Amino acid sequence: MTPPPRALSYADAGVSVGANTRWVRSIRSAVQSTYGPRVCDTGAGDFAGLFRLNHDGQLFRRNYKNPVLVGCTDGVGTKVLIAIAMKRLSTIGIDLVAMNVNDLITTGAEPLFFLDYLAVHKLEPAALGDVIEGVAAGCREAGCALLGGETAEMPDLYRRGHFDLAGFAVGAVEHDRVIDGSRVAPGDVLIGLPSSGVHSNGYTLVRRLLESAGCKLTAAYDELGETIGQALLRPTRIYVDAVASVLAAYPKKRVVTGMAHITGGGLRENIARALPPKCDAVIKRTAWNVPPIFDIIRRLGTTRSEMFKVFNMGIGFVFIVRPHFVAGVTKALERAGEHPVTIGTVKRGGGRVRFA
Repeated sequence: MTPPPRALSYADAGVSVGANTRWVRSIRSAVQSTYGPRVCDTGAGDFAGLFRLNHDGQLFRRNYKNPVLVGCTDGVGTKVLIAIAMKRLSTIGIDLVAMNVNDLITTGAEPLFFLDYLAVHKLEPAALGDVIEGVAAGCREAGCALLGGETAEMPDLYRRGHFDLAGFAVGAVEHDRVIDGSRVAPGDVLIGLPSSGVHSNGYTLVRRLLESAGCKLTAAYDELGETIGQALLRPTRIYVDAVASVLAAYPKKRVVTGMAHITGGGLRENIARALPPKCDAVIKRTAWNVPPIFDIIRRLGTTRSEMFKVFNMGIGFVFIVRPHFVAGVTKALERAGEHPVTIGTVKRGGGRVRFA
């Protein structure tokens, strides 16, 4: 008689419940470092996070009269594979926060809280702790709370050493202060803020170019002052303080008519999202210096036109501003530590972005 098979446990299937519990405890200090007085911290073990929108006391920067909640979600794509290959996971969490809050603030909203989802082959706290520390760092820079998250151990879905992550940001803006591009008009001026490099889009193309050219991530370039791998891992800039500084400088006047976060699709696709149907944006390509990382990527085997279709090309965020307030907005951005540059104007048209 054949003996019955040994009963399988969850651990036999590759998932450790105990490891997950220990993991949650190990990252709690990083999570709590993002908390402000709006967070109702009732202790570990909560199934959901609690966040005050308004309060009668003087705890917060402001209370809302007629708030609209703003939500968005995004990831960092295959930049994760560059981080894994370089064995540098400390900045990919900053990218995750940036990709979300930079979208959120285009509406004029204040980031309130953030949630993350981390899917892994196997929980490895020493390495993955760097990811969560990065998420917490991004949240602190963005002024929002890391209110919760989920870590899923799925050895049948992810290869050993691989993981993926996604983020979810929630913010608020007064209903009568929402910025949606509908007020953009001919004569408005486009002000760009520099990117830190490639940010978190186009990495599938970058990786394919590196592979086809036989270029190692450890290859050093004089014009970069670092390896190409290090340049590619530069975290996405977070523009929350820049936007907040401009909006605070004009608490009554609505001088900003539109904003765009320059992600996949580059300047053309993302600025077009901030234009009404009867307006075009005309961008002057020579208005700023394209960072050397983009020229290196082009030399690996693609074209300049393709580069402008895919990458931010050195401009990570764009304000569309009434012409009489360009100088004031520029000064507000400079006070916030930015280096703004006028990159174009709005003309009559059909909702397109043109390069001059």
